[in-house]
Amino acid sequence: MAKAYIKLQPSEAVIVGAAAQIYAAYVIAGRTEQGHEAEWMEQSIREAICIAKTVDSSVQADTELD
Repeated sequence: MAKAYIKLQPSEAVIVGAAAQIYAAYVIAGRTEQGHEAEWMEQSIREAICIAKTVDSSVQADTELD
């Protein structure tokens, strides 16, 4: 099997990290069922994106200063 090549932008990498933590919490809590992992991963990604959007609208980054 060939290795996958993935190059994420910095903002994508942050979302991946947050989604992975959210997904891991679901696994540890016993919320995921065998055969439905992809659904929980997608849910985790949606939640990570929602968190990122909320932070972006709530916080002014250093590069956004006037």
